[in-house]
Amino acid sequence: MSKIIYDVYKSTNSFSSAFGKFFGRIVHTETLNTRRLAQHIAEHGSIYTRDVVEGVLTKAEACIVEMLLESKKVKLEGLGTFYLMGENKRGGVASLDKFNPKTSFSGLHIRFLPDSSTDAQLNSKDMLAKATFMWAEDLKREKAESRPAPEGNSGGNGDSGESPVNP
Repeated sequence: MSKIIYDVYKSTNSFSSAFGKFFGRIVHTETLNTRRLAQHIAEHGSIYTRDVVEGVLTKAEACIVEMLLESKKVKLEGLGTFYLMGENKRGGVASLDKFNPKTSFSGLHIRFLPDSSTDAQLNSKDMLAKATFMWAEDLKREKAESRPAPEGNSGGNGDSGESPVNP
């Protein structure tokens, strides 16, 4: 069964009201590039081979960027909508006649809004309800236990007696 790996950290920002409190963060185990995603799609009973799927994904990426740069949103039904958002430089400009997008924007960001109108239920609450989780410390422990013991090991597990507390 698929699991989302998470870790827990303690806020060390003494100027924050969250100082000393604990928060979770998602741990990503890898990043799939276009080729690996295409291979994965092809392995799901697709009639298309990895190279065909990869070609379509590569073309889709280029076309999405092209459409975004033409001030269009791109909606992939069942997945969501890509759109651009401008990041203004801090403080703005003093008057309308001083506004120049090349200098007044500090960047353009591609944003993604999940499509929640389908059975996929990609909104944040539904994703949370569907998810199963594994603490990163438990994953490390599982991996360590599955490794063969080095030769000459006395048979001890090397456990110091301390165990992390599972939040």
